[in-house]
Amino acid sequence: MKILHVVNSLDPGGMENGVVNLTRGLEARGFISHVACLERRGAFSARLPASSQVFLLGKSGGFSPRAAWRLARLISRIKPDVIHSHNLGPLIYSGLATLGGRRCPLVQGEHSQLTKEEFLPRRLRQRRWLYRGCHTIHTVSTAMREELIQCGFPAQKIVAIANGVDTTRFTPSDRLAARQSFSVPADSLCIGIVGRFGPFKQHIQLIDAFEQIVPNFPHARLLIAGGGGSQEAAVTERVRQSTFRPLIHLLGYQSDPVACYQALDLLAIPSINEGLSNAALEAMACGVPALARSGCGHEQIITHGEDGWIAPLETTDDLARELTEILSEPVRLVDFGRNARKKVTSKFSLESMITAYEHLYRAAALR
Repeated sequence: MKILHVVNSLDPGGMENGVVNLTRGLEARGFISHVACLERRGAFSARLPASSQVFLLGKSGGFSPRAAWRLARLISRIKPDVIHSHNLGPLIYSGLATLGGRRCPLVQGEHSQLTKEEFLPRRLRQRRWLYRGCHTIHTVSTAMREELIQCGFPAQKIVAIANGVDTTRFTPSDRLAARQSFSVPADSLCIGIVGRFGPFKQHIQLIDAFEQIVPNFPHARLLIAGGGGSQEAAVTERVRQSTFRPLIHLLGYQSDPVACYQALDLLAIPSINEGLSNAALEAMACGVPALARSGCGHEQIITHGEDGWIAPLETTDDLARELTEILSEPVRLVDFGRNARKKVTSKFSLESMITAYEHLYRAAALR
C-alpha cells in the first residue's frame, strides 16, 4: 500500500517526528510512504526510510495555486492509495488536489488544539467544508476529538489515535554520564524543556519561573534543548540577559534527544497548545516525570500525583510555585519517574500507534 503524507515541512517538531516514525514502522509491514512538503524539506527528511521519497511543492508566501496544481500532478503520477494531510494548511492543498477526496481517499490529521482564531465562524466554516472530503479525521488525543465534536464536526468521522514512543530507544540510563556529556554538574537538580521555539511553548515563562526558584535551590539547572521556531532569537537573548546565565544550558537542536531526557530530573511543559506531547512521552519513557499545564491532552498521559504533575500554569508565579513544591521532595521524582516509564510502556507504545494507523489506512483505501 502506498501512502502520501502532505506537510508544510519536515523541520524538527512533534508532528514531523510522528510522521517519520510512522513511515519507518509501516515500511516493515509492506507500506511505501512518500512525503510532499509544501514549503521545504526539513532536517527530519534525513530520517525517512530508504523507500520514501520527498517531493517539494514550492509554496512560498500566501496561498499558492501552483503548489495545489503540483500536488495534483504528483498524485496522478505516483497514484497513492491514501493521502494523509497534517494540520489545516496541508488539508487545504490536499482537498483541492483531490477534488474534495474524490480522486483519492483523504485522511486528515489534527495534531494540536484549535487556536483562538480557529474558533472564529469563518474558520470553522472553512474546516467544515474541507472535512466533507475526508474519509477520516484523526486527532492525537481524546481531548482534541471531544473539542472537534463540540464544535459541531461529525463524530462518526473523527477518531483519536494517541502518539506512541519507542520505549526501546528512549530508556532510563546513567544520569551522571548524560549530564557529563552536556557539562552539567553531577549533583544538579535538572529541569528541562525540549522542543521547537514556537510561540505557544512558553520558554520565557519557564526561564522567569526558574529565576524565582534558584535562590531556594542553588543546585538547580535549566536545560533547554531544541532549535528553530519564531521565538528562538528571543529566548536566546532572554537567557543571555539572565542573572543566572551560568545555570541555564542552551543545548541547541539535538538530532538524538535521548541523552537530554536522561540528564533530567523533571521535564517542564508550560505550553498553552499541544495535541499529545511527544516530549512528555519520550521523557516518561526515560524515567523522567513531567510537570504539565492542565489541558493540551496531558490528562490522557499523566496521572497527577502518581507519575507526574498537572497544574493550571497560567502565570509565572503558578509555575514557580509548582516547581518549588516538586523540587522540595526530590525522592518523589525518582518514584514518579519509575511509574511514568511503566505507564508509557504499557499504554503508549510506538507499535500500537503504528497498528492503529495501519487499520485506518486500510479502511480508507476500501472506501
